[in-house]
Amino acid sequence: MYSINPSIKAMLICDRVITEVGTNKKSLIGIFENIASIKFPCIHHSLSVYVNFTDALGKYDFKLELVDVEENKILNSAEIKNANIGDKLSTSELAFNLQGLSFAHPGKYEFRIYANGKFFGAKSFTIIQLEIKEQGEVV
Repeated sequence: MYSINPSIKAMLICDRVITEVGTNKKSLIGIFENIASIKFPCIHHSLSVYVNFTDALGKYDFKLELVDVEENKILNSAEIKNANIGDKLSTSELAFNLQGLSFAHPGKYEFRIYANGKFFGAKSFTIIQLEIKEQGEVV
């Protein structure tokens, strides 16, 4: 199926990835590192994970996993199957659009990317609990 494991150049979490028709250029809207919530469990309605990589050649099945790092538990996953990469020296991009992600508690989480079952990158982020003061002010 392939002989080369990809090398990650960038992995970012954002509100949305827009792909321009015709040029295939990607625009990343609202890049972030943390998610804040007042109560748990919380639902994050929509986010995207952008992956930029090189050193790939051939056909790949890509899998993205959302992992609760503290509990070492896979919460969700998404796949892009049968991606064909024809030039090892080129840069390739993936965009995963995820909806309705549930987080049980504040803490560390991570997106992990795999190519044909082999791990090749991760992006961690933190879920933060916000506190409300007596007068409704968020801290």
